[in-house]
Amino acid sequence: MVALGPSSPPRRPPYRAPVRLEDFDYTLPPEAIAQRPVEPRDAARMLVHAVSSGSDAQHCTVRDLDEFLRDGDLLVVNDTRVRPARVLARRPSGGRVELLFLEALGDGVWRTLVRPGKKQRPGARLGVATGVGVELLERELAPDGTPAATWRVRWWSEADGGSEPGARDEALLEAHGEVPLPPYIQRAADAADRERYQTVYARESGSVAAPTAGLHLTPELLERLAARGVERASVTLHVGLGTFAPVQEEDPRDHPMHAEVYHLPEATAEAVARTRARGGRVVCVGTTSARVLESCAVEGGLVEAGAGETRLFLHPGRGPRVLDGLLTNFHLPRTTLLMLVASFIGTETTLRLYSEALREGYRFFSYGDAMLLLRESADR
Repeated sequence: MVALGPSSPPRRPPYRAPVRLEDFDYTLPPEAIAQRPVEPRDAARMLVHAVSSGSDAQHCTVRDLDEFLRDGDLLVVNDTRVRPARVLARRPSGGRVELLFLEALGDGVWRTLVRPGKKQRPGARLGVATGVGVELLERELAPDGTPAATWRVRWWSEADGGSEPGARDEALLEAHGEVPLPPYIQRAADAADRERYQTVYARESGSVAAPTAGLHLTPELLERLAARGVERASVTLHVGLGTFAPVQEEDPRDHPMHAEVYHLPEATAEAVARTRARGGRVVCVGTTSARVLESCAVEGGLVEAGAGETRLFLHPGRGPRVLDGLLTNFHLPRTTLLMLVASFIGTETTLRLYSEALREGYRFFSYGDAMLLLRESADR
């Protein structure tokens, strides 16, 4: 350690501009929370804001998206698929137990949210259907050493048929699970949600919540965009339960960001490079797609292919390096999703647009309407 001489100024931590949690709060009337999606998908309303232009917002529908994107732009979507991860079971005594399958840990073991959790005991077998159930292995611990709400569990079935645990478990979830609708949707999931709470391009199973901006896109709209010269590329980010978690820290930058598994293919990195070379814009469908690109960002607005877990937290003061446009739904107050939007267009502008959307009767959250935030050009 080197001692400071008498003329050396004291070292100070890097300056951080003030960011307050209360800056990301707003009042939302319960009737503004969408309980069911509109039909068809692209009939959802869309508020359009030209980033940095200062012009008034436009009000249209998602089916008008092809009027705002142009030849040479790139649309990046998240191809994750929502598991039917909510499973209802019964204790031997007859008591009801709800399980939410969050993550496969390998060898047939799952991290699962169990409610109620306090009454459960390791080794207990819960019945799901005739000859099918879930065994509770052990309760997990929170970082402070206290019991967590999650358990490690394993499926059991009298008719395994010798299949691999991964394939068997996914089949059991498909057969006995329900769509895990967010808690602010005040109804039980029905048969229509199996299809509607899923994007039309969903492919890689692993999410417990939908990348909701993509719910608005239809095959016909995607075909019109392709005919217009808009390229499309995919990333995968499996949405975890942490996406709904409100931020508790007074300075949001101290929030311990949840981890989510992602994959950015080489073909998508190449598509971003082609878009930059031709002067097009990189437009993400949803905050999840944006989070993957920004987790893999390199100089010049490019990205590198990769896979792993990301804890990237975009907020005012740490904005996007790749993003030129974002199609996104309206998010809960005090959440990292709202802060990601603010990192792109500023906190004041974000809340102004949310206020305008409320005045205009837009529908909020997962089954609600959309907002398109778009730069005029890709000049960075």
